[in-house]
Amino acid sequence: MSSTAAHRVSTGERINAAAGAGALLKALEERGIRLTRQRRVILEVMDKAERHLDADGILERAQKLDPGVHRVTVYRTIELLKKYGLIDELDLLHLRGDQHYYESHGPRDHIHVACLRCGKVREFESRLYEQLKSQIERDFHMKVTVTRTEVGGYCADCLASET
Repeated sequence: MSSTAAHRVSTGERINAAAGAGALLKALEERGIRLTRQRRVILEVMDKAERHLDADGILERAQKLDPGVHRVTVYRTIELLKKYGLIDELDLLHLRGDQHYYESHGPRDHIHVACLRCGKVREFESRLYEQLKSQIERDFHMKVTVTRTEVGGYCADCLASET
């Protein structure tokens, strides 16, 4: 099966629309987790992120909304969200050093496609990827709950600048 437009969806670096505004906040409320003012600001930043953010990026954006947000609260909130399986921690091919990036779960898993020159990261969703996961479940008699797939190469802009 070829990967035509009918079979794939390519998005920008980060799209949170699929999860919906306030998805992280709602998920923690449903679990009865105490939501301080600082934690609410951090969740808002993560829900509205248009690209993958590391902890420093989350802190910087949160402090613009509320200067009282502390670094330790960002890290504790990240750990809480990871504990409940609400976000994924990514290394994105270590394009920007050993930093880790965070994103909330969408309705479907996706592949991160990164340019090794400029560092641009895009997300790729495909029914073919879903079929591959289903085949892995069948072949190994297991339930796949975590996937991490990254592809590196050179984007069209970087290839064009070589000529």
